[in-house]
Amino acid sequence: MLSRIAILLGLWCVAAGILLATVLATLRGIVHDPQHRPIASAEVVLKAVNSEFTKTTASDVNGDFAFDSIPVGEYTITATKAGFDAQERKLTVLSGTAPILHFELPVAKATQSVTVTSEAPPAQTETVTPTTLATRQDIALTPGANLTNSFNMITDLVPGSYVTHDQLHIRGGHQTSWLIDGVSIPNTNITSNLGPQINPNDIDMLELQRGSYSAEYGDRTYGVFNVAPRTGFERNNEAELILSAGNFYQTDDQLNFGAHTDRFAYYASLNGNRTNLGLQTPTSAVLHDAANGYGGFTSLTYNMDAKNQLRFVSQLREDFYQVPFDANDPNIAAGTFLQDTDKERDGFVLVTWLHTFSPGLVLSVSPFYHYNNVNYQSSPLDIPSSANETFTSSYEGGEANVAWVAQWNSLRAGLYGFAQQSTQTFGLICSSLAIAGQCSGLTTPVTSSPDGSLAAVYLEDQAKLGKWVTVDAGIRQTHFSGSVVENATSPRVGGSIRVPKLNWVFRAFYGHFYQAPPLLTVSGPLLAAASDQNLSFIPLHGERDEEHQYGVTIPLWGWTIDADTFLTRAKNFFDHNNFNNSNLFFPVTIQGARINAWELTLRSPRIYKRAQVYLTYSNQLALGFGDINGGLTDFSFGDGYGLLDHDQRNTLHIGGQVNLPWRSYASTDVYYGSGFTDGDASQPGTHLQPHTTFDLTLGKDFGERFSLSVTGLNVANRRVLLDNSFTFGGTHWNNPREIYAQLRYRFHY
Repeated sequence: MLSRIAILLGLWCVAAGILLATVLATLRGIVHDPQHRPIASAEVVLKAVNSEFTKTTASDVNGDFAFDSIPVGEYTITATKAGFDAQERKLTVLSGTAPILHFELPVAKATQSVTVTSEAPPAQTETVTPTTLATRQDIALTPGANLTNSFNMITDLVPGSYVTHDQLHIRGGHQTSWLIDGVSIPNTNITSNLGPQINPNDIDMLELQRGSYSAEYGDRTYGVFNVAPRTGFERNNEAELILSAGNFYQTDDQLNFGAHTDRFAYYASLNGNRTNLGLQTPTSAVLHDAANGYGGFTSLTYNMDAKNQLRFVSQLREDFYQVPFDANDPNIAAGTFLQDTDKERDGFVLVTWLHTFSPGLVLSVSPFYHYNNVNYQSSPLDIPSSANETFTSSYEGGEANVAWVAQWNSLRAGLYGFAQQSTQTFGLICSSLAIAGQCSGLTTPVTSSPDGSLAAVYLEDQAKLGKWVTVDAGIRQTHFSGSVVENATSPRVGGSIRVPKLNWVFRAFYGHFYQAPPLLTVSGPLLAAASDQNLSFIPLHGERDEEHQYGVTIPLWGWTIDADTFLTRAKNFFDHNNFNNSNLFFPVTIQGARINAWELTLRSPRIYKRAQVYLTYSNQLALGFGDINGGLTDFSFGDGYGLLDHDQRNTLHIGGQVNLPWRSYASTDVYYGSGFTDGDASQPGTHLQPHTTFDLTLGKDFGERFSLSVTGLNVANRRVLLDNSFTFGGTHWNNPREIYAQLRYRFHY
């Protein structure tokens, strides 16, 4: 293992000096007069909309200017020059892009003025990846989105995403990546954690990518969530206390604070939460379902000089869940009270060094460490069996990359890798009171401690063929070593065309992806227990995907309409299964899967400076094919296709926010789902009943320091059966009505 780590780190360090890539964005532009003659020494100021992050530069003799290492987000950029009228533009910057702006400064008249361009070309011009940006304000105003472990900031704003059996599903799959400032935090264990990687209140900007990923952003096909954390640039020795309380004895509280100087910024937070409604329940009754957790987060940014910046991001988190059960389950002895619990611990440390060699050439080196632990425990008195599992993984690795942007070309390449160590202890202890045939299990727990590693090299080039056409081509080579050794070459190509005047952007993409498998599923004497029930366990191999995607982005009077269609074909499709009635999930792979959909998003500008609305819609079909060929093999789809357990044909969200008189506001989200697969996922069948929920938040600001809001989730308290596919996920109902009040108090120190 040590030699493997040494080789991996050695390759990573070498690549830091020779490879080209990017984790942020580069912004370029030209300042000229009405006769298109370059204007030298024009001052160009870039300012973030939601913080005090500001950069200033000047145009050169050719009128050119550039900003490097720009985080994702919304900005205003202003160009000024004595003797000319200033010009200001609004723009949205996405990661890995290099937009080019043209500023035409009119000759000043007697009274100088500033020309504001209200509508800029959509950010989608620079990338073929369909992307949604959720700002800090979006997260704060979307009902339920800023609660610890909430996925509402994703499910409400991203088409084709939803939560069922307590797991986030997006585009028909589970495997997603969480990135911090563009660097992926590794986690090869699907279904082992509940909630997002980072507390929503610690996010400044969330870039939500779905499909058509560049070679830089790895291989998790179903969703990439790039977090730009709060840094302190939005603060000036300011703290915020968030207190909330509601039904089910819930509270969700945080204290955060931050500040900055010209060269240094810091942000830190502490949070804690508890509730009697933690996980989705198997019946309409809420029984044995308490949850609590606490954690801390910090972000430090230090600008050593004009060419060097250091960033440090760290988080620690612990969560505890009671596991709800159905008291009328015939497999449970009458009067038995199950006491299964799940405890999760997670922490990571990420350090990034950014160095600018020259305008357009930036090096980034980011070592990281990630620790993850899941501890599932059952009472020894449970009938028919007591299930126990402890799973611990640690990852050491890093990413090295540089961005080189020149003229109409943007070259990106890099190396990403990590070494992983895992330990799993599993036991399924049968009760002496179990009915014959209900259970056969182990007398002592089984422990396994494998290790593995992953190394990936990527290269990508984006070329602008004139003002309207952009072409992307890249390749990612991945080597995985664990219980199996696999290599994958993943080519990707895409392009976009922007229609002049209209600014409509058409895009297309074709690419391959490889998703490394978990190191463990189960092993040892558990094989014998499975054999007694005519089941077996076989090794897991990586998932290999092929994706086709086409789309169009239409800006219209400040509105943005985005539509796309995709088809994903998967081999060794990752899913999960449970053993007996233990509520324990094990990763499995299915021989094949076919997922296709068309999606629509609609987002408005500020309407009469008071309201903003959004719509997301997905029409999707998720099918599995063939046998389970990795993990717990207990059924087959046969020769044809069968519905995957989380297939839902239609998913719709409509929501928005409106400013009301007296510094108050209302925000809402209406969710409609046409129903998940009914019954055995391996057999063709119908879908469960449609379900609609309505969320609402009413809030008011009291001066600059206090704000109060009241939120209702599933206001109508409509309870429906969401999921009864016991083969994969068990039986789950949607959550009952939740009502909570939240107080925010901001103060200086």
